[in-house]
Amino acid sequence: MKSAIVIGAGLGGLAVACRLAKMGLAVTIFEKNELVGGKVNLVEAAGYKFDTGASLLTMRHVLEDLFNFCSRHIEDYLELVELDPICRYFWSDGTVFDASRNLEKTEAEIRKLNPKDVSAFRAYLSDAKQKYEIAERTFLAKSLNELPEILTKFDGEFLKNLRDLLRLSSLRTLDAHNSKFFSSPKLRQLFNRFATYNGSSPYEIPATFALIPYVEFGLGAWYVKGGIYEIPKSLARLASELGVRIFSGVEVDKIIIKNQKAVGVQIGEESFGADFIISNADAVETYRRLLGVENKFVRRQPSCSGFVILLGVKKQFPKLAHHNIFFSDDYKAEFDAIFKQTKLAQNPTIYVCATSRTDATQAPPNCENLFILVNAPYLTDKVDWEKEGKDYRNLIIRKLEDSGLEGLEESIEFEKIITPLDFARDTNANRGSIYGISSNGIFSAFLRVPNKCREFENLYFVGGAAHPGGGIPLVLLSAKMVADTIIKNL
Repeated sequence: MKSAIVIGAGLGGLAVACRLAKMGLAVTIFEKNELVGGKVNLVEAAGYKFDTGASLLTMRHVLEDLFNFCSRHIEDYLELVELDPICRYFWSDGTVFDASRNLEKTEAEIRKLNPKDVSAFRAYLSDAKQKYEIAERTFLAKSLNELPEILTKFDGEFLKNLRDLLRLSSLRTLDAHNSKFFSSPKLRQLFNRFATYNGSSPYEIPATFALIPYVEFGLGAWYVKGGIYEIPKSLARLASELGVRIFSGVEVDKIIIKNQKAVGVQIGEESFGADFIISNADAVETYRRLLGVENKFVRRQPSCSGFVILLGVKKQFPKLAHHNIFFSDDYKAEFDAIFKQTKLAQNPTIYVCATSRTDATQAPPNCENLFILVNAPYLTDKVDWEKEGKDYRNLIIRKLEDSGLEGLEESIEFEKIITPLDFARDTNANRGSIYGISSNGIFSAFLRVPNKCREFENLYFVGGAAHPGGGIPLVLLSAKMVADTIIKNL
């Protein structure tokens, strides 16, 4: 029986382990932390529950496909709840906008901002759908290792594949693309926000990523009853049912290479061999720390990180929806600060997730669990989080109180802060980044770490820092690509 070792029990590591075990391989996972899940994790305290990573499930068919592949029914593991509104947006002038998968509802909200943009919204979604469908059959269906073959193999599919990739790519930025469609500055800002789904700037990321809004408006957004952490819990259960061995609290120190092949891992003084090694650790950190290799990926710009405040508050805020965005007044200045100056934005956009609005199990009665996230620069010597973290926390709380969450400070009975330093320490994230390498740059989508290592045989990368990118569905797709490539090679 062929064997595989997976480094890390994040969503990608768990998903690829399930697929490989289902296909007959003996699979072992080594996870450095006590809990599985990687960045998709949780904090429980004082009767409050907080998801500390992803807070939304999109493209649910990708997760369903994993369970179907393993001959299971997703309903036996997870209860999915569709959200409406998907997100509530707030501006400092008092404007509130509810985004809904029900397009008539969303159009009614757009009409309040600018009636001329209603028809533009339909055209925008049509373009986004076309981009998504092209990506689904190319970029999201194929490993980067396969793209050269696709583009050099002159068969009946060559022209179609080339045409698709050219239509998917764009020399225009996402901001320029959105400005072409919408006259309302607020709508442009709203659709620019989707660049943050992979930790990038809308003023530098290509318009290729205008496909992301279709994922929400066209396919829907979902919450998992009990919290998003139920997803990694369910995948760990599924993996165990399929015979995968999961060892928590065990950190891999090195990937063993012999004759340019990955043949095992070293943990302390012990070594463990396998036919295939799959790293669900940050791909850049895998090169740097586990392989001792300084290559082009190590030198590329990381995605942004995040500054997180978890608050258990002994009151409720009726103005909040499940997902909420409080926009800054100068979006470009905010992203310039994060990416060009690598410093803290002084008027940041603030994301607030209150899962207790949907799920009463997440907080005590008449209380709220608030997950607060602000985009932050990756780690540099320009920000001393030990010194500046508290002041930045106070700035964010003040802004939320000024935005209508009156009495927030005095209602806090539980609080925890997570900084980029914590992301770097807890998940070995490259410079504290959340999404691996940034997607800033015209060809960035094709420059991520490929799923099959090009330097060493039998070594693979899975997870948000590898192709095709971050976010639950893309991580699950990366697991499918890795599993399919391994089986193809066998």
